[in-house]
Amino acid sequence: MAMIKSALELALERTKDLTVDEAALEAKSLRQEGKKAAGRYLEDPESADLGAALAAYPKERRKAAREGMFESLASQLQLPASEAALALLPRLAKAFAALAAAPAGNGILGGVGGAAAEKRVAALLQQLEGFFRQYLDDMKNVEQAIRKQWAPKLREKERQLAARMGQDVRLDPMTDPEFSAFYKQNVSAVRQQYLDALEKAKAELASLLGVEGK
Repeated sequence: MAMIKSALELALERTKDLTVDEAALEAKSLRQEGKKAAGRYLEDPESADLGAALAAYPKERRKAAREGMFESLASQLQLPASEAALALLPRLAKAFAALAAAPAGNGILGGVGGAAAEKRVAALLQQLEGFFRQYLDDMKNVEQAIRKQWAPKLREKERQLAARMGQDVRLDPMTDPEFSAFYKQNVSAVRQQYLDALEKAKAELASLLGVEGK
């Protein structure tokens, strides 16, 4: 029995040669701080200055904090479900502009000056607003076209049901499995095109803000 090592001894033996990547842990912690700062700003823009918060970090720690802020803000750039969702855009535009204006760790920002980056970020966010409005219009038009195309089939189904039941029948097309599948197929195709374009816009925004691999 003396030859049998305890589970603790075995675990310690397996991990004795492992080293902790302190730099990676610090970067992770800084990104989390950045995310929290961005979250506070989104909840109450008047109580948080992202540019000042970022500038307060030492140069060597600024990059990771910026990445966290960007990740939290960029996650809010989603295809809108309604016009009301666009109300958040001005707040996001202001936040991204603050990140663009704040100094980067090496004194420059993504290969361009902070002021130039700030202008390009503002222009990109303005384009995104138009992009989102076009998406809402296109989705509305696609839905109308689908329903119009399906109308003859729907009326025929209503006629057949009315004949069997002896009374008028009105069907909600979304409850019809055949229509639902046709609807999802066509809507998904349009939505995916917009999603692909949105991801490219986010990648461009990340580049302008000196955020790599986002």
